[in-house]
Amino acid sequence: MDLRRRRYLIAAAAASFVSIPAAGALAAPSHAVTVYKNRACGCCGGWVAHMRASGFEVRVHDVVDVTPHKQWLGVPMALASCHTAEVGGYAIEGHVPAADIRRLLAERPAGARGLAVPGMVQGSPGMDGPRTAYTTLLFDAKGRTRAFARH
Repeated sequence: MDLRRRRYLIAAAAASFVSIPAAGALAAPSHAVTVYKNRACGCCGGWVAHMRASGFEVRVHDVVDVTPHKQWLGVPMALASCHTAEVGGYAIEGHVPAADIRRLLAERPAGARGLAVPGMVQGSPGMDGPRTAYTTLLFDAKGRTRAFARH
């Protein structure tokens, strides 16, 4: 891993553990999610709303081309979707449910680079339409995948 990427991941991981005061005490750590999406994409906005409703702090960056962010975070192009996010040092590609992200952050599987729901699956968070069965994939730095959750 090059030094620039290592520094980025360390800084991102450190920034994701922000405590928020609640009723005079410190609440559980909040994981900030940074999302890169096209301004015109409505389903991306739906996924952002899902993440916020699930308790995540979400920072949105509207960009013309999401591809450089996918590459920077190590998302294999075969897993591409319409938006890319980063949380806790992990890449999140597409309409991954918040519960899967919470599980990833809790378990921190060895060698994991991130989670992906490739394409734009109807019924996944942020996508309208009838619910379609889909699988959230865990991927590593070499682009290898395995099923992480089935919906």
